[in-house]
Amino acid sequence: MEQKWQIGIDNLTQRREAAAAGGGAERVEKQHASGKLTARERMEALFDDGTFVEINDMIASRAIDFGMEKKKKPGDGVVTGYGMVHGRLTFASSQDFTVGGGSLGEAHARKICRAMDMAMDMKAPFVSVNDSGGARIEEGIDSLAGYADIFYRNTIASGVIPQISVILGPCAGGACYSPAICDYIFMTEKNSQMYITGPAVVKSVTGEVISSADLGGAAVHSATSGVAHFVYPDDLSCLNGVRQLLGYLPQNNEDASLTVPGTQVDACGTLTELVPADVKRAYDVRDVIAAFIDAGSFMEVQPDFARNIVVGFARLNGKTIGIIANQAAYMAGSLEINASDKGARFIRFCDCFNIPLLTLVDVPAFLPGSQQEHGGIIRHGAKMLFAYSEATVPKVSVIMRKAYGGAYIAMNSKGLGADIVYAWPIAEIAVMGASGAVAIIGKRAIEAAEDPDAKRQELIDGYNEKFMNPYVAAEHGYVDEVIHPSETKRKIVAAFNMLENKKKALPGKKHSNIPL
Repeated sequence: MEQKWQIGIDNLTQRREAAAAGGGAERVEKQHASGKLTARERMEALFDDGTFVEINDMIASRAIDFGMEKKKKPGDGVVTGYGMVHGRLTFASSQDFTVGGGSLGEAHARKICRAMDMAMDMKAPFVSVNDSGGARIEEGIDSLAGYADIFYRNTIASGVIPQISVILGPCAGGACYSPAICDYIFMTEKNSQMYITGPAVVKSVTGEVISSADLGGAAVHSATSGVAHFVYPDDLSCLNGVRQLLGYLPQNNEDASLTVPGTQVDACGTLTELVPADVKRAYDVRDVIAAFIDAGSFMEVQPDFARNIVVGFARLNGKTIGIIANQAAYMAGSLEINASDKGARFIRFCDCFNIPLLTLVDVPAFLPGSQQEHGGIIRHGAKMLFAYSEATVPKVSVIMRKAYGGAYIAMNSKGLGADIVYAWPIAEIAVMGASGAVAIIGKRAIEAAEDPDAKRQELIDGYNEKFMNPYVAAEHGYVDEVIHPSETKRKIVAAFNMLENKKKALPGKKHSNIPL
């Protein structure tokens, strides 16, 4: 081999080895000791075996101030590239905490933006793995500009390609807003942290002493803030969760989700036992879902946040559907501020990506009280109404028990554009429950009666007989069919099959103005 070739190949090998080494063996060992995978190990875990292709591995920082010229590393603290997930093209970035704490500078941001641009050009999902100390202070405004470039791309890509953020270490300050714009956020129980201001700043401003986990750990964001959608024990299980979610989603807003044949289930004959006829008795709506979806196919989103509503993806005869269901086992399934936000965002995501919606209704009301009113339940509740009204995907509802007042309207009622509405024979569709209704409309008759208690019960019985059933709604066309619970799967499947080629366009406009 000619000497020039040998020199060139040796140089290439050295540079590749330097890029692959990250921050060096000592820092890699420290990363492993903390229970974290390296940036490249995470990429290998995310993509199908042997399919990951790295891009821009030689990019390095151009900064020279504060001794940065001596600190620069090839790759600049982030690994980017593409590969296959379930045999489908996916792009990703993975921050490398072993190189400068994964801090984001100009070159680091350029790499991420290049991968995002490629994802948009190819109309394929983008996954960002976050493990970074934040903005690279030594690069000043260039670092901040890099975040702005990423946020802009997140926003433009929203509703075009699925965007998933995976928090596998610290994600602080402005860096939090890229995940916040994405469709879904994954975290791990031990190592994930997200906060705008760290514990030291909180203490300096408020005097409050608080740990990183209590300020912005996975437990906080999955159950209290609602920022996180999925939480897993460690890096590997978390990345497997990302792979699972991608299996339900299409590549882009013009594509269809994969059809994945599974074990068919039809246990709808047990629904009369699972769901008590007494509206005051609770049950777990996830048992209802499991009675008709493909076995084991339900992937619940935000299971620990706003537990009064259950949302998630499932397969029905191998095809992806989105499910929204009131959870009678928690707050009687009433809608409140957080449930409205959770439900509306899920509905809008499904509508963006052509995923049909199934709504299971058992709702008593929008949650009353001054705390809800002062917190903006009117504004937040309107998001549910808006999201269902705007959605043009196939929309099917099953009214199981209670369907009262404005909350009934908000749960994909006929008036909001539901394509098909079924109701079980025990369904109660009314402005409110019989007891509350009689207390208002029968007040004078009860007060004038010789036996007020007997009169109250007489009026309640009469109200129940006349209004608290699905047949009035069926007579008026607000319910398409009253069905036996055992027919539920068959009817749902038939409805979605009929609606498979549904095409509906909204009026031409720049965009809607959802009540945020």
